[in-house]
Amino acid sequence: MTAPSPTEATEPSEPADPEAKPLPTRRRTFGLAAATALVMGNIIGGGIFALPAAVAPYGTLSLLAFGVLSVAAVLLALLFGTLARRSPVTGGLYVYPRDAFGPFAGFLSAWSYWTMCWVSIAALAVAVVGYVDVLIPLHGNHALEAVVALGALWLPAVANFAGTRWVGTVQIVSTVLKFVPLLLVATVGLFFVDTDNFGPFNATGDSVPGALAASAALLLYSFLGVESAAVSAGEVEDPERTVGRASVLGTLASALVYLLGTVAVFGLVPHDKLVDSGAPFADAVNAITGGSWGGTAIALVAVASITGCLNGWILLAAQMPYAAARDGLFPAPFAKVNKGGVPSFGVWAVALLGTALIGLNYTAGPDTTFRVLVLITTFTGCVPYLLSAAAQLYWLAKGTREQVRPAGLVRDLIVAALSFAFSFWLIAGAGYAAVYQGVLFLFAGIPVYVWLRGRAEPAQTSA
Repeated sequence: MTAPSPTEATEPSEPADPEAKPLPTRRRTFGLAAATALVMGNIIGGGIFALPAAVAPYGTLSLLAFGVLSVAAVLLALLFGTLARRSPVTGGLYVYPRDAFGPFAGFLSAWSYWTMCWVSIAALAVAVVGYVDVLIPLHGNHALEAVVALGALWLPAVANFAGTRWVGTVQIVSTVLKFVPLLLVATVGLFFVDTDNFGPFNATGDSVPGALAASAALLLYSFLGVESAAVSAGEVEDPERTVGRASVLGTLASALVYLLGTVAVFGLVPHDKLVDSGAPFADAVNAITGGSWGGTAIALVAVASITGCLNGWILLAAQMPYAAARDGLFPAPFAKVNKGGVPSFGVWAVALLGTALIGLNYTAGPDTTFRVLVLITTFTGCVPYLLSAAAQLYWLAKGTREQVRPAGLVRDLIVAALSFAFSFWLIAGAGYAAVYQGVLFLFAGIPVYVWLRGRAEPAQTSA
């Protein structure tokens, strides 16, 4: 199969399975509000509630890393908006490398992103347990904890089976439920900040560039999701304009909450206490009110936050292989959609894989394969970013009028080049172990590609 020409930026008219009936035209159900909520909901998951404590050992230098990542995330949002104008279809980060470099690059991007999605989904479901334990003590019972994690996984999966319209509604509601309380803490908390609580600028003892890169690699996971509208472009109304706007608005709003919230927590909780805190936002609320109800309030917000995040990530985890399967670059069942327009097999696949990882997490010891896989999500998430930025650079270098807008050439070139450099920097900062394991996991998909291509080419020849 050859790569589609630049003017063929639409979903294939025929499914990968020759015996399957052509799919009806899919309704686009995400307006600007729903698409923005999808971006925000996927970026702001459960990580925000633990991030201040996770980066506290680096000192207030981590606030600078937050700023750098926020700028880089906006650049990526602008990049995906530009690419979506060229290819306004479902698949986004798979479609861009495929169109530029051919099917193998598209497959690697889709495989890497899909891997990141279902591993992250299992990790988020496990993260719910800690917050539910604050509301309803589970007393360390692994069976009960597994049930809670599975419930957190399957409830959003059921919402996805109901159709993309339900997904958009759930995303808007859950985003409001978590965004408003977090923003209130981030703004009201600033009036109670004590500068003596911030601690040293660089608490690691390493060089500033090294500490900055290490903290940024740790914080990257919190910004995964900036591409959500681009991946779901096939569901977005007027995607040529809406994807870019939703990506930038959602990223800016999320970055605002991250930065203000982290600054507030750093200034409310003493540094030595923050390093060992298990619920930094709860400690910050307690510092504001002088009471002890902060943990319960934050736990409620966290459960709503992670549930909404899972709702959006399950959709993305199904849509990426859907787009690849329509081109014959993923197993054919992934291309099938239900009456609600959702790639139901993809939802089943990610839910079952997530269930298996959750079961592994609660039956094995602390140093399990599950934990190893979670560590490589940063690498597997950055690979599609890198390939998408490279695709944009390719179209700009090719210089054909169909792909390059002369009026915005300089801006597009700067955005694409900086996005590529940012993705490369984060992959390098992930550490040798994460890159090594990530490459092995990425290359494990090559036999799948070989099998699919080997089966497809004889069929094309006979046709």
